[in-house]
Amino acid sequence: MKKILALIMIAVLTLGLAACVATPPASGQTTGTSSGVIKIGIVNNPPSESGYRAANVADFERVFNEANGYKASTFYSLKNDEQLNAAQQFITDGVDYLLISAAATDGWTNVLENAKNAGIKVFLFDRMMNVDESLFEAAVVSDMAAQGRMAVQWLKEQELPEYNVVHIQGAMGSDAQIGRTTPLDDEFAKGTMNCVIQQTATWDEATAKQIVESVINSGEKFNVVYAENDGMAKGAVAALDEAGITHGVDKEVIIIGFDCNKWALRELLAGNWNLDVQCSPFQADKIDEMIKDLEAGKTLPEKIVINDETYFDARTITQEDIDKYGLGD
Repeated sequence: MKKILALIMIAVLTLGLAACVATPPASGQTTGTSSGVIKIGIVNNPPSESGYRAANVADFERVFNEANGYKASTFYSLKNDEQLNAAQQFITDGVDYLLISAAATDGWTNVLENAKNAGIKVFLFDRMMNVDESLFEAAVVSDMAAQGRMAVQWLKEQELPEYNVVHIQGAMGSDAQIGRTTPLDDEFAKGTMNCVIQQTATWDEATAKQIVESVINSGEKFNVVYAENDGMAKGAVAALDEAGITHGVDKEVIIIGFDCNKWALRELLAGNWNLDVQCSPFQADKIDEMIKDLEAGKTLPEKIVINDETYFDARTITQEDIDKYGLGD
């Protein structure tokens, strides 16, 4: 009987010890997503920023939701310091992935290092930031500098007798602002174009209107409005209309915008604007594909994925272009 009891005790102890040993995750399995739900933190600019951003936010909501296997939390701000704090909080909360559209290009190294040390994978979307590429898995972004070069090259090809430019900038320090500003700054530096005013409206339509009103009231002559998004171009045009200044094809002032909202492209088709440069807000599907690849243990083939973008000229745009490429309604 004693031998039998001893054998039973040995069996119980053996089972107990086995139960205390954690089973390692299968090859390619992410420990943070063993429940089958992928936790992501999204740091973005608010949808009220522009028509572009509203489309971008809607695209991410369409993809990163519970039905697709994600538990997503999103923080919105146009202020870089607030975005940095939110990203750090997501790291503390233990998300599996961190997706960021940075309000400004600088200041992110420490936060991304913290994410890497915590085993959290980072994706950049829409905009780049000034960090070492080892700190993020991949970036799905627009080439903002290429957008600016397209706009400035088109403007030079108009061969105006002189270029007196009202330059309305986006949020200072953002990748979009830097990329769209730099090629125009180069022309100002070379003296091929004259900067009447260069001022930020932080993507805001009403502020852009005030900037153009101040130029009109000053009496300075200008024949180009270069606004770094459609909303600011709209505000500029409102000021011109109130002052009785014509704009668009073969009119007094050339109007250039960025983003390609449908309502803006309709202004091109009507000849009221001259140029709109595309900026695609659709990055969610590509990032979803990359995350699923990582979850399956695959290696990502691309580090930086650049959106394929173009521009539309009022003289050549068609309704088909608007239907295919325009954002919103």
